[in-house]
Amino acid sequence: MIPISDSRARRLLYYTAILAGLALFSAPAAAERIKDLASVQGVRNNQLVGYGIVVGLDGTGDQTTQTPFTTQAIINMLAQLGTTLATTQSLQLKNVAAVMVTANLPSFAGIGQQIDVTVSSMGNAKSLRGGTLVMTPLKGADGQIYAQAQGNLLVGGAGASGGGSRVTVNHLLAGRVAGGATVEREVPTALGQGPFIHYEMSSTDFGTTQRVVEVINREIGPGTAQALDGRRIQVIAPTDPNSRVAFLGRLEGLEVRPTKGMAKVIINPRTGSVVMNQTVTIESCAIAHGSLSVVINTEQKVSQPNALAAGQTVTTSQSEIDIKQGGGSLMQVKAGVSLSEVVKAINALGAGPQDLLSILQSMKAAGALRADLEII
Repeated sequence: MIPISDSRARRLLYYTAILAGLALFSAPAAAERIKDLASVQGVRNNQLVGYGIVVGLDGTGDQTTQTPFTTQAIINMLAQLGTTLATTQSLQLKNVAAVMVTANLPSFAGIGQQIDVTVSSMGNAKSLRGGTLVMTPLKGADGQIYAQAQGNLLVGGAGASGGGSRVTVNHLLAGRVAGGATVEREVPTALGQGPFIHYEMSSTDFGTTQRVVEVINREIGPGTAQALDGRRIQVIAPTDPNSRVAFLGRLEGLEVRPTKGMAKVIINPRTGSVVMNQTVTIESCAIAHGSLSVVINTEQKVSQPNALAAGQTVTTSQSEIDIKQGGGSLMQVKAGVSLSEVVKAINALGAGPQDLLSILQSMKAAGALRADLEII
């Protein structure tokens, strides 16, 4: 056995770590389950909405003199409970707020099932914290009542005011009621059509769709799945309901290695955020970007005539305009073949978020940005 010196051992360990790191970064994309890539056609949520009233607020409700719909809702609710008020009677209430109640009715939801609801103020209330939602019917797009909501609100915020000052933490005009709605009507959900079920991919990708078909046919049997287009897959399934559910459960667990998506850069000009995926590349180009600022200062001056003069006192405006232009030296950006190189090349420009938006748009127009530029 040949002895190994300490320095040689350290070098061997160093090179081994480098090879391990390269193997880690060069590893192919992880496989995903079919249930993460596609959904069964017809199995979907249904949106519900309702108009309700939140009571029990600590003086932070609607100003009923400015929100007549809140007053009308209170009068209608009290009338249903056996208390009659004149419609012309002025109500000065501070502990009540008019709200919109929304919820998602999940597929296969049965009568009596509890679902969460979101409550949002629609008047000029200051806070919904500590309020209770009074029984509110939730309707679907067809106008039918599918659930009844009621319960105490959970508002993830806090606020205090006094002496004209106010401090608010997070948002106080929206909250949730966990399990606050009870399903009263079921929505029939068809699990497939005859001997077939259809999967809908979350995004249109012919390569990934074909791989899903190949995995299903390999695991279940040839001819089981067939791609109808780049998004839909038709699968032969058992007609017995119990067997069909077990069959779908087996399909959802199959793993597929999706293809790489198209190169895309997402820009949000309102927040200045830029997000790009790993397939974005750039070609060699030269960029010069400078900043231009215009500052206008206006000063009001009074012109006062002499006491013996027959003139009048007038006010004039005097403006000073200062234009500054930052340096915009020409800089060459080398082509990048990976996301890290693209980020390194753009950071070399020293541009801020807003400047980066203009640079990316110009690079796209010049054909140097190999990606789809999407502004949201």
